[in-house]
Amino acid sequence: MLTEGMPRVLAGESQLNRAVRWVHVTELLNPADFLEGGELVLTTGMPYPEDASRLRGYVDQLADVGAAGLIVELGHRYRKVPDELVTACRAREVPLVELARGVRFIDVTQTVHALILDAQGALLRRGRDIQDIFTALTLRGASPEELVHTTAELAGAPVVLEDLTHRVLMCELLGRPYEPVVSAWSRRSRAAPTLEKLAPSGPEGWLIAPVQDHHGLWGRLVLLEDRLNAEPDPEHLLILERAAVALTMARLAGPAWWERRAHRSVLRDLYERRFRSPADARARAEALGLPAFGHRLFAMVIRHTCHSGEGEQLDERIAKALTQTGVRALVGETAPGRIGVLLALAQASAWQPVAERIGRLTREELGPEAVVAVGPGVTDLSGIARSWQEAEQTAEAITPATPERWFYVPADVELPELLGVLREDTRLQRYAERQLTRLIEHDDRNGGDLLPALRAYLTAAGNKSVAAKLAGMSRQAYYQRLHTIERLLGCDLESGLQRTSLHVAVLVMDARGAAAPGA
Repeated sequence: MLTEGMPRVLAGESQLNRAVRWVHVTELLNPADFLEGGELVLTTGMPYPEDASRLRGYVDQLADVGAAGLIVELGHRYRKVPDELVTACRAREVPLVELARGVRFIDVTQTVHALILDAQGALLRRGRDIQDIFTALTLRGASPEELVHTTAELAGAPVVLEDLTHRVLMCELLGRPYEPVVSAWSRRSRAAPTLEKLAPSGPEGWLIAPVQDHHGLWGRLVLLEDRLNAEPDPEHLLILERAAVALTMARLAGPAWWERRAHRSVLRDLYERRFRSPADARARAEALGLPAFGHRLFAMVIRHTCHSGEGEQLDERIAKALTQTGVRALVGETAPGRIGVLLALAQASAWQPVAERIGRLTREELGPEAVVAVGPGVTDLSGIARSWQEAEQTAEAITPATPERWFYVPADVELPELLGVLREDTRLQRYAERQLTRLIEHDDRNGGDLLPALRAYLTAAGNKSVAAKLAGMSRQAYYQRLHTIERLLGCDLESGLQRTSLHVAVLVMDARGAAAPGA
């Protein structure tokens, strides 16, 4: 409709994306008395004075009240819009449009107002739908991760949940890489002040809503809109407001280990190599507060047999103990019976005192059955998965833990421990059976003790006198047992290779806990 008037923009080009709340036709010199902000003012310029200062005052009124823009129709008062009016609008960045031909203002206002009212009605209906969604999530106790995910999907934009120290606890990026979105997060987030209510903030124009808990302000929910210097989308305001309320209610509902959940999520992603690139992994870890650059990184695994609740409490105590000593780390349950710790140390040699402290704390809390294993240090997160696997294998192999040892490293895994890790391998099981079946069957039939005698011989490294004492037999009786073993197995016990083969088979049997005589 306005196109029939051949519109031409004269000023305020950068502000043409302002939202129009209403259309107002006026010929008054003091329009601010009748405006509330967001109006598009239509005029023919009939009363415009020739005085430039009064024209500037007119524009100042529009700018101060927050008018969306000014449209001047030529032909009644002016053949062209006064230069002074153009200059004043440019100075205050008020959008100014001239209409070279006349249009019916009544048609414009009716059409625009109908569109505005329709949009408001649609927004109200959408608001009810959004409220219903978050109410349903709250009533069924949805996790914070689900609430953040739903917020991002509804808004169609990345969403970040951070605490007051500007650590990214949870985020939903809708398939985007982490690195460009959360890189240098702490610095960027601190540049966006926390406001008392939901509003755009900071140089990037983030839409930020405060999240509360029992103690007041707990953190912030951030919607990363691509609408810099633009009015926030009304629907996004509704979504973020309802999401912040739902998260606040989740915080108030009971104890919530949200930081541990965030640590656990990142630790599992690192262990399972879910990040699409090393840059993504580094950006996500740093956004959670772990300095991944310029530090030596160590993966630790704590194996325990406690219930899940006790494990979560230990997570919290370990994290608190590390924080008190100034150690930066991620701590969280990575699997049932497993707690993961990712240390970032400025000095590589500092890992042993830290590991000992964690080992002592773990032993005090979980008892002597708990095992702390440390993988080799790495300089980049791209190598932490391998370190973690070695720590996991070490923790699984050390059974039981030695009371005076607070932690273990891969070098502590010797042949018996290694075979213990591989005890479920059917190839090893078949190997042990082939080597020892005749001996076990003979003992079963005759109630014999050949397998214990062989175990003593192998433990004594072939020293028959020592082996006889270990077996609790006289030398003559023990030598007869050895002769019978050689006859049944068709082997020479003086052969180092054959002795090694039998020793491996016995260790496999012992690792399996086989119900064999003397096991």
